[in-house]
Amino acid sequence: MIVWSYTNWITMKSALVLGAGGFIGHHLSKRLKDEGFFVRGADLKLPSYEQSYCDEFLLMDLTNPLSCKQAIDKQYDEIYQLAADMGGAGYIFSGDNDAQVMHNSASINLNVAHSCTESGNQSVFYSSSACIYPEHNQLDPLNPNCEEKTAYPANPDSEYGWEKLFSERLYLSYNRNFNSNHKIARYHNIFGPLGAWNNGKEKSPAAICRKIAMAKNGGSIEIWGDGSQTRSFLFIDECLEGTLRLYRSDFIGPYNIGSDEMISINDFVDLVADIAGKTIKKVHVPGPLGVMGRNSDNRLIYKDLHWKPTSSLRSGVEDLYQWIESQVFAGNHDSK
Repeated sequence: MIVWSYTNWITMKSALVLGAGGFIGHHLSKRLKDEGFFVRGADLKLPSYEQSYCDEFLLMDLTNPLSCKQAIDKQYDEIYQLAADMGGAGYIFSGDNDAQVMHNSASINLNVAHSCTESGNQSVFYSSSACIYPEHNQLDPLNPNCEEKTAYPANPDSEYGWEKLFSERLYLSYNRNFNSNHKIARYHNIFGPLGAWNNGKEKSPAAICRKIAMAKNGGSIEIWGDGSQTRSFLFIDECLEGTLRLYRSDFIGPYNIGSDEMISINDFVDLVADIAGKTIKKVHVPGPLGVMGRNSDNRLIYKDLHWKPTSSLRSGVEDLYQWIESQVFAGNHDSK
């Protein structure tokens, strides 16, 4: 179903964003439009918080091979494959959604790889995830190992991670067998405004910002686990810059795209509370945690592409908190 179509794409450089209704896809569509691309987006849903910047938006289920073929029916200058069945820890690690996550995401990637080959599109950017890294390398919250070469022997801690690793191998096999030039990045906890924040699929930065925005000064919020688990979080603008630099380079990957500014969940709560100007007590409760430690190792991408994030964690969290606070005060609700 074509929701809208504006510009004659033949006269402009063209980009296809699969997953354009999602958080990263929506921001990427805007960045590409700002660069002068004609942008076609495709997804199950439209963006939740503002109108899409795409010139053309196909509302479709990319797990359906015929829909995918319709989206990839011509040659594009750039194709970004961000579509996936995903969410935060509460969605990924509950175990209740494992079959759905693996079936939907694997189906999309199988369809995309095949349709690109059939249509003569030789290069796709594929967004993999830090969730592919072995659980045994992320047990120490103070010393996780997420260097690219440590992905094998494989032991991801979730079915989501296993599917991402499978799809990395899928695109690399098309590179070998069909002379394709697909690029792969492993995203590390991308955050920012205009993403899920209270629908059960939100990730920890948005969830913590929401809880603190809704809490009274001197109040308390619940935190899953003891809060010692560590993560690094990358602001969306930095993610887009790393993505475009990799895709437009001569390198294939996989490369980490993330921040190496690691922080514990307890300290992240304190950071958000400070931004909010509130005193917040932490109540630690059982809940899905994922690995105990995760931090982006950026040595390889810096060596090859001379790129690393430049903004601080605090500056990005300030933007996210301001946006989520505005959603809370306005009485808005996240869409599923």
